[in-house]
Amino acid sequence: MISLVIPVQDEADNLRLLYAELVELAQGLSDEMEIVWVDDGSSDDSWKIIQQFAVNDHRVRAIRFRRNFGKAAALRAGFETARGEIVITMDGDLQDDPAEVPHFLKKIEEGFDVVSGWKKVRQDPWHKTLPSLVFNWAVSRLTGVELHDHNCGFKCYRRAVLEEIYLYAELHRFVPVLAAARGFRVGELVVHHRSRTHGHSKYGFWRIPKGFLDLLTVKFLTGYGQRPQHLLGTAGLAFFLVGTTGILILTIAWFWTRSGFYCGEPIHLTDRAIFFYSIIALFFGGQLISIGFLGELLASYVAYDQKPYSIAERIETDE
Repeated sequence: MISLVIPVQDEADNLRLLYAELVELAQGLSDEMEIVWVDDGSSDDSWKIIQQFAVNDHRVRAIRFRRNFGKAAALRAGFETARGEIVITMDGDLQDDPAEVPHFLKKIEEGFDVVSGWKKVRQDPWHKTLPSLVFNWAVSRLTGVELHDHNCGFKCYRRAVLEEIYLYAELHRFVPVLAAARGFRVGELVVHHRSRTHGHSKYGFWRIPKGFLDLLTVKFLTGYGQRPQHLLGTAGLAFFLVGTTGILILTIAWFWTRSGFYCGEPIHLTDRAIFFYSIIALFFGGQLISIGFLGELLASYVAYDQKPYSIAERIETDE
Protein backbone atom coordinates (compact mmCIF):
# COMPACT_ATOMS: atom_id res chain seq x y z
CA MET A 1 0.00 0.00 0.00
CA ILE A 2 1.03 3.57 -0.74
CA SER A 3 0.02 6.27 1.74
CA LEU A 4 -0.28 9.94 0.84
CA VAL A 5 -0.05 12.16 3.92
CA ILE A 6 -1.38 15.67 3.30
CA PRO A 7 -1.29 18.35 6.03
CA VAL A 8 -3.98 20.98 5.53
CA GLN A 9 -4.64 24.39 7.05
CA ASP A 10 -7.32 26.61 5.51
CA GLU A 11 -7.15 25.10 2.03
CA ALA A 12 -10.90 24.70 1.37
CA ASP A 13 -10.64 26.24 -2.11
CA ASN A 14 -7.98 23.73 -3.17
CA LEU A 15 -9.12 20.45 -1.65
CA ARG A 16 -11.73 19.34 -4.20
CA LEU A 17 -9.39 19.94 -7.12
CA LEU A 18 -6.57 18.12 -5.36
CA TYR A 19 -8.82 15.20 -4.43
CA ALA A 20 -9.97 14.82 -8.05
CA GLU A 21 -6.33 14.61 -9.15
CA LEU A 22 -5.58 12.03 -6.46
CA VAL A 23 -8.52 9.87 -7.54
CA GLU A 24 -7.21 9.95 -11.10
CA LEU A 25 -3.74 9.10 -9.83
CA ALA A 26 -5.01 6.09 -7.88
CA GLN A 27 -6.61 4.66 -11.01
CA GLY A 28 -3.25 4.55 -12.73
CA LEU A 29 -1.35 2.88 -9.90
CA SER A 30 -0.92 -0.85 -9.65
CA ASP A 31 -0.70 -0.68 -5.84
CA GLU A 32 -3.49 0.23 -3.44
CA MET A 33 -3.39 3.84 -2.30
CA GLU A 34 -4.78 5.59 0.76
CA ILE A 35 -5.08 9.33 1.40
CA VAL A 36 -4.44 10.57 4.93
CA TRP A 37 -5.62 14.14 5.45
CA VAL A 38 -4.46 16.00 8.56
CA ASP A 39 -6.43 19.16 9.31
CA ASP A 40 -4.04 21.31 11.32
CA GLY A 41 -6.55 23.63 12.98
CA SER A 42 -8.31 25.03 9.90
CA SER A 43 -10.79 27.86 10.45
CA ASP A 44 -12.54 27.45 7.09
CA ASP A 45 -14.56 24.52 5.66
CA SER A 46 -11.56 22.27 5.07
CA TRP A 47 -12.70 19.63 7.56
CA LYS A 48 -16.26 19.52 6.19
CA ILE A 49 -14.90 18.95 2.71
CA ILE A 50 -12.60 16.18 3.92
CA GLN A 51 -15.55 14.54 5.65
CA GLN A 52 -17.39 14.55 2.34
CA PHE A 53 -14.47 12.75 0.71
CA ALA A 54 -14.56 10.04 3.36
CA VAL A 55 -18.29 9.29 2.92
CA ASN A 56 -17.94 7.40 -0.35
CA ASP A 57 -14.22 6.63 -0.50
CA HIS A 58 -12.73 3.94 1.73
CA ARG A 59 -9.24 5.11 0.79
CA VAL A 60 -9.69 8.37 2.70
CA ARG A 61 -8.51 8.61 6.32
CA ALA A 62 -8.44 11.87 8.21
CA ILE A 63 -7.35 13.56 11.43
CA ARG A 64 -8.46 16.91 12.77
CA PHE A 65 -6.43 18.81 15.35
CA ARG A 66 -8.20 20.90 17.97
CA ARG A 67 -5.94 23.80 17.03
CA ASN A 68 -2.93 24.56 14.89
CA PHE A 69 0.05 22.53 16.14
CA GLY A 70 2.36 23.01 13.17
CA LYS A 71 3.41 20.99 10.18
CA ALA A 72 5.79 18.69 12.05
CA ALA A 73 3.02 17.62 14.42
CA ALA A 74 0.62 17.13 11.49
CA LEU A 75 3.13 14.96 9.64
CA ARG A 76 3.89 12.91 12.71
CA ALA A 77 0.17 12.24 13.28
CA GLY A 78 -0.17 11.35 9.61
CA PHE A 79 2.79 8.97 9.74
CA GLU A 80 1.34 7.20 12.78
CA THR A 81 -2.00 6.83 10.99
CA ALA A 82 -0.67 5.76 7.58
CA ARG A 83 -0.58 2.02 6.86
CA GLY A 84 1.48 1.97 3.68
CA GLU A 85 4.98 0.61 3.27
CA ILE A 86 5.68 3.68 1.14
CA VAL A 87 4.61 7.08 2.50
CA ILE A 88 4.51 10.22 0.36
CA THR A 89 4.01 13.70 1.83
CA MET A 90 2.67 16.62 -0.15
CA ASP A 91 1.08 19.99 0.56
CA GLY A 92 -2.61 20.66 0.15
CA ASP A 93 -2.23 23.94 -1.76
CA LEU A 94 -2.13 22.37 -5.26
CA GLN A 95 1.46 23.49 -5.83
CA ASP A 96 2.67 19.88 -5.61
CA ASP A 97 1.68 17.91 -8.72
CA PRO A 98 0.28 14.41 -7.92
CA ALA A 99 1.48 13.28 -11.37
CA GLU A 100 4.98 13.14 -9.84
CA VAL A 101 4.03 10.29 -7.49
CA PRO A 102 4.94 7.49 -9.98
CA HIS A 103 8.34 9.12 -10.43
CA PHE A 104 8.90 9.02 -6.67
CA LEU A 105 7.96 5.35 -6.58
CA LYS A 106 10.37 4.58 -9.41
CA LYS A 107 13.15 6.36 -7.53
CA ILE A 108 12.39 4.35 -4.39
CA GLU A 109 12.62 1.16 -6.45
CA GLU A 110 16.20 2.15 -7.32
CA GLY A 111 17.14 1.50 -3.69
CA PHE A 112 16.62 4.85 -1.98
CA ASP A 113 14.96 5.06 1.44
CA VAL A 114 14.12 8.77 1.23
CA VAL A 115 13.49 10.75 -1.94
CA SER A 116 13.20 14.51 -1.58
CA GLY A 117 11.56 16.69 -4.20
CA TRP A 118 13.48 19.50 -5.85
CA LYS A 119 11.41 22.43 -7.11
CA LYS A 120 14.01 23.34 -9.69
CA VAL A 121 11.70 25.85 -11.39
CA ARG A 122 9.93 27.37 -8.42
CA GLN A 123 6.69 29.33 -8.85
CA ASP A 124 7.17 31.61 -5.84
CA PRO A 125 8.18 35.28 -5.42
CA TRP A 126 11.84 36.18 -5.01
CA HIS A 127 11.52 37.04 -1.31
CA LYS A 128 10.74 33.37 -0.71
CA THR A 129 13.11 31.76 -3.21
CA LEU A 130 16.22 33.78 -2.28
CA PRO A 131 16.22 32.96 1.46
CA SER A 132 15.43 29.37 0.55
CA LEU A 133 18.53 29.17 -1.67
CA VAL A 134 20.72 30.44 1.16
CA PHE A 135 19.09 28.09 3.65
CA ASN A 136 19.46 25.03 1.43
CA TRP A 137 23.11 25.84 0.78
CA ALA A 138 23.75 26.21 4.53
CA VAL A 139 21.99 22.93 5.37
CA SER A 140 23.92 21.01 2.72
CA ARG A 141 27.28 22.45 3.82
CA LEU A 142 26.69 21.99 7.55
CA THR A 143 25.13 18.53 7.48
CA GLY A 144 26.83 16.96 4.47
CA VAL A 145 23.47 15.90 2.99
CA GLU A 146 23.62 17.44 -0.49
CA LEU A 147 20.08 18.37 -1.51
CA HIS A 148 18.97 21.36 -3.56
CA ASP A 149 15.65 21.79 -1.77
CA HIS A 150 15.52 20.66 1.86
CA ASN A 151 12.38 22.77 2.35
CA CYS A 152 10.32 20.91 -0.25
CA GLY A 153 7.34 19.20 1.39
CA PHE A 154 6.97 16.75 -1.50
CA LYS A 155 8.90 13.71 -0.25
CA CYS A 156 8.75 9.92 -0.32
CA TYR A 157 9.77 7.55 2.50
CA ARG A 158 10.03 3.90 3.21
CA ARG A 159 8.15 2.87 6.35
CA ALA A 160 11.39 1.88 8.10
CA VAL A 161 12.61 5.49 8.01
CA LEU A 162 9.52 6.88 9.72
CA GLU A 163 9.71 4.26 12.45
CA GLU A 164 13.13 5.57 13.50
CA ILE A 165 12.75 9.35 13.08
CA TYR A 166 11.19 11.35 15.89
CA LEU A 167 9.53 14.56 14.69
CA TYR A 168 8.89 17.56 16.93
CA ALA A 169 8.97 21.37 16.80
CA GLU A 170 9.85 22.34 13.19
CA LEU A 171 12.18 19.49 12.27
CA HIS A 172 10.01 18.15 9.45
CA ARG A 173 12.18 19.81 6.79
CA PHE A 174 15.23 17.96 8.15
CA VAL A 175 13.91 14.40 7.89
CA PRO A 176 16.38 13.55 5.07
CA VAL A 177 19.24 14.79 7.27
CA LEU A 178 18.02 12.82 10.27
CA ALA A 179 17.53 9.75 8.07
CA ALA A 180 21.02 10.04 6.57
CA ALA A 181 22.47 10.23 10.08
CA ARG A 182 20.83 6.86 10.78
CA GLY A 183 22.39 5.33 7.67
CA PHE A 184 19.44 5.49 5.29
CA ARG A 185 20.03 6.24 1.61
CA VAL A 186 18.74 9.66 0.55
CA GLY A 187 18.02 10.73 -3.03
CA GLU A 188 16.52 13.68 -4.88
CA LEU A 189 13.99 14.12 -7.68
CA VAL A 190 13.17 17.17 -9.79
CA VAL A 191 9.44 17.85 -9.47
CA HIS A 192 6.97 20.10 -11.23
CA HIS A 193 6.03 23.06 -9.04
CA ARG A 194 2.77 24.84 -9.78
CA SER A 195 1.67 28.38 -9.00
CA ARG A 196 -0.71 28.89 -6.09
CA THR A 197 -4.17 29.84 -7.37
CA HIS A 198 -6.16 29.91 -4.12
CA GLY A 199 -5.33 30.83 -0.55
CA HIS A 200 -2.04 32.18 0.75
CA SER A 201 1.22 30.89 2.14
CA LYS A 202 1.31 30.02 5.84
CA TYR A 203 4.97 30.95 6.20
CA GLY A 204 6.26 34.44 6.90
CA PHE A 205 9.57 36.14 7.66
CA TRP A 206 10.04 34.38 11.01
CA ARG A 207 10.42 31.09 9.18
CA ILE A 208 13.97 32.14 8.21
CA PRO A 209 15.58 32.64 11.67
CA LYS A 210 13.61 29.70 13.07
CA GLY A 211 14.88 27.53 10.24
CA PHE A 212 18.52 28.36 10.97
CA LEU A 213 18.04 27.74 14.69
CA ASP A 214 16.48 24.38 13.86
CA LEU A 215 19.47 23.68 11.61
CA LEU A 216 21.83 24.16 14.56
CA THR A 217 19.64 21.82 16.61
CA VAL A 218 19.74 19.16 13.90
CA LYS A 219 23.50 19.52 13.53
CA PHE A 220 23.92 18.98 17.25
CA LEU A 221 21.47 16.04 17.33
CA THR A 222 23.02 14.25 14.35
CA GLY A 223 26.63 15.01 15.20
CA TYR A 224 26.73 15.05 18.99
CA GLY A 225 23.32 13.83 20.20
CA GLN A 226 24.86 10.83 21.95
CA ARG A 227 28.24 12.40 22.68
CA PRO A 228 27.63 16.03 23.72
CA GLN A 229 30.89 16.14 25.64
CA HIS A 230 32.79 15.87 22.35
CA LEU A 231 31.46 19.30 21.38
CA LEU A 232 31.00 21.06 24.70
CA GLY A 233 34.05 19.47 26.30
CA THR A 234 36.30 20.37 23.37
CA ALA A 235 35.16 24.00 23.49
CA GLY A 236 35.56 23.97 27.28
CA LEU A 237 39.09 22.60 27.07
CA ALA A 238 39.97 25.27 24.50
CA PHE A 239 38.78 28.08 26.80
CA PHE A 240 40.46 26.40 29.76
CA LEU A 241 43.74 26.21 27.84
CA VAL A 242 43.54 29.90 26.86
CA GLY A 243 42.83 30.92 30.45
CA THR A 244 45.59 28.74 31.84
CA THR A 245 48.09 30.07 29.30
CA GLY A 246 47.20 33.67 30.16
CA ILE A 247 47.57 33.07 33.90
CA LEU A 248 50.86 31.23 33.36
CA ILE A 249 52.28 34.10 31.28
CA LEU A 250 51.25 36.64 33.94
CA THR A 251 52.72 34.48 36.72
CA ILE A 252 56.06 34.23 34.94
CA ALA A 253 56.04 37.97 34.31
CA TRP A 254 55.20 38.64 37.96
CA PHE A 255 58.18 36.60 39.18
CA TRP A 256 60.50 38.07 36.54
CA THR A 257 59.72 41.69 37.46
CA ARG A 258 60.51 40.90 41.08
CA SER A 259 63.80 39.19 40.38
CA GLY A 260 67.17 40.82 40.59
CA PHE A 261 67.55 40.82 36.81
CA TYR A 262 64.69 43.26 36.22
CA CYS A 263 65.33 46.96 36.73
CA GLY A 264 61.84 48.34 36.07
CA GLU A 265 58.74 48.61 38.22
CA PRO A 266 57.17 45.26 39.19
CA ILE A 267 53.85 44.51 37.54
CA HIS A 268 50.62 43.85 39.40
CA LEU A 269 48.40 41.11 38.08
CA THR A 270 45.15 43.01 38.63
CA ASP A 271 46.44 45.91 36.53
CA ARG A 272 46.42 43.80 33.39
CA ALA A 273 43.24 43.19 31.35
CA ILE A 274 44.58 39.80 30.30
CA PHE A 275 44.28 38.68 33.92
CA PHE A 276 40.50 39.16 33.94
CA TYR A 277 40.10 37.66 30.46
CA SER A 278 42.03 34.60 31.58
CA ILE A 279 39.92 34.17 34.71
CA ILE A 280 36.73 34.44 32.62
CA ALA A 281 38.08 31.89 30.13
CA LEU A 282 38.90 29.48 32.97
CA PHE A 283 35.44 29.74 34.50
CA PHE A 284 33.70 29.53 31.10
CA GLY A 285 35.76 26.49 30.11
CA GLY A 286 34.91 24.79 33.38
CA GLN A 287 31.20 25.51 32.87
CA LEU A 288 31.22 24.06 29.35
CA ILE A 289 32.90 20.89 30.57
CA SER A 290 30.37 20.60 33.41
CA ILE A 291 27.47 21.08 30.98
CA GLY A 292 29.03 18.44 28.77
CA PHE A 293 28.99 15.97 31.65
CA LEU A 294 25.30 16.76 32.28
CA GLY A 295 24.62 16.28 28.57
CA GLU A 296 26.35 12.90 28.65
CA LEU A 297 24.21 11.93 31.64
CA LEU A 298 21.01 12.88 29.80
CA ALA A 299 22.17 11.10 26.65
CA SER A 300 22.76 7.92 28.64
CA TYR A 301 19.16 7.98 29.84
CA VAL A 302 17.82 8.67 26.34
CA ALA A 303 19.86 5.75 25.04
CA TYR A 304 17.60 3.41 26.98
CA ASP A 305 14.64 4.49 24.83
CA GLN A 306 16.35 4.96 21.45
CA LYS A 307 18.75 2.47 19.97
CA PRO A 308 22.09 4.00 18.92
CA TYR A 309 22.05 1.99 15.68
CA SER A 310 19.80 1.17 12.74
CA ILE A 311 19.29 -2.40 11.46
CA ALA A 312 18.91 -2.68 7.68
CA GLU A 313 18.24 -6.42 7.61
CA ARG A 314 17.71 -9.23 10.08
CA ILE A 315 18.15 -13.00 9.74
CA GLU A 316 16.19 -15.20 12.11
CA THR A 317 16.76 -18.93 12.52
CA ASP A 318 14.34 -21.40 14.06
CA GLU A 319 15.78 -23.48 16.87
